[in-house]
Amino acid sequence: MPAFGELFSRRLRWSLAGLAACVVALAVALMLVTGDHPLHATYVTLLDLFSINEPAHNKDTGRQILQLLSGFVGLLLLPVLLAAVLEALGTFRSASALRKPPRGLGGHVVLLGLGKIGTRVLTRLREMDIPVVCVEADPEARGMATARRLRVPVVLGDVTQEGVLEAAKIHRAHSLLALTSVDTTNLEAVLYARSVRSRLRVVLRLYDDDFATAVYRTLRAAHPGALTRSRSVTHLAAPSFAGAMMGRQILGAIPVERRVLLFAAVEVAGHPQLEGKTVGEAFRAGAWRVLALEVSDGGRAEGGAPERARESRLVWELPDTYVLRGSDRVVLAATRRGLAELLGRRARRGADV
Repeated sequence: MPAFGELFSRRLRWSLAGLAACVVALAVALMLVTGDHPLHATYVTLLDLFSINEPAHNKDTGRQILQLLSGFVGLLLLPVLLAAVLEALGTFRSASALRKPPRGLGGHVVLLGLGKIGTRVLTRLREMDIPVVCVEADPEARGMATARRLRVPVVLGDVTQEGVLEAAKIHRAHSLLALTSVDTTNLEAVLYARSVRSRLRVVLRLYDDDFATAVYRTLRAAHPGALTRSRSVTHLAAPSFAGAMMGRQILGAIPVERRVLLFAAVEVAGHPQLEGKTVGEAFRAGAWRVLALEVSDGGRAEGGAPERARESRLVWELPDTYVLRGSDRVVLAATRRGLAELLGRRARRGADV
C-alpha cells in the first residue's frame, strides 16, 4: 500500500487542507451568529456544504450569507474529490506498472536484456543491493515480472534507438551489462555508450568466440583507460560439456582472459608424455603442467587383518626431478587443446595395441 504522501500529490493535499479550513471557519462563524453548540454548528455547515439542508428563508441575514458561502464551498469540493479519486486510481495502477529511473540516479548498473541470463543477473544484483536500471524492447519478456516484483526501473525501447540509453541515465552509470541474445545489438549498445562516456565499464555477452576476441581487442585498444570484458557463451559453456564427455577426470575449470584452464586427474600409465619422465620434462608450455601427485595412505590392523580402506591425499610442490611412474595419478592444469591432445594420444595408443 502506498503512503498517503504518494497516494495524493502535494497540490491536491493543499487543496483538501484549504477546504477543511473553510469548513472549520464556516462552522465557527455559524456558532458565533446563531449561538449553537459547536457540534451542531458543524453538522449544519456540512448539510449546507452538501446542499441537503433546507433553505434559510426565514432566518436572519447572517445565517443566509453563511448558507450561501457553504454552498459555494460545496461546489469547490466536487472537483477536488474527483481529482482525489483519479489520483488514487492512478497511483494504484502505477504501483503495479514499471518504474522509471529517478532523476538523481547515479552510480548504477545499466542492464540490457531481461531474458533468462539477464533475469538471473538482475536478481543477483538486487540481492547485493546494487542499483540497477533495465532496458528491454519486449514488454512481454521473461524478466519483466521480476523487475516489477523487485521494483527495478525499466526503460522500454530498442537500445539501438536514440534516447533509450539516455533515459537509463547511461551518462551517470557505473557500468553497462549488454546481455541480449543478439551480438550486434550488444556491440552497438556498447559502442554508443562508450561514445557518451569513454571510461564506462562494459561487459558483453557474445556467442561466437572469435568475434568476442576481436571485439575485446578492439575495445581495449580504442579505450585503454576503461575496463572491458567480452565473454562468449559457447566458450564459457565448453568446459562443462568437455568435462561431461571426458568423465570424472575434469576437476574444475577457470576462465583466464580469453582461455579456459582445466584441472584434471590423470593416470600416468599409458601417457608417453608423462610416464618415465621427470616433472620438469613432462611440462609443456601452453598445454599442461603437473601440479600435484595423488598418494594413498593405508596400514594393516593387528593380527594380520585385511588392509584398511585407503585414504588419498595430494602432494603439492613436487620437485622437478621426481620421475613419474605408471602407477602414479597426478593432477594437471591444462588447456582444452592440451588435455585433448594428451588424452587423444592415449586413446590412439590403446587402439593400436
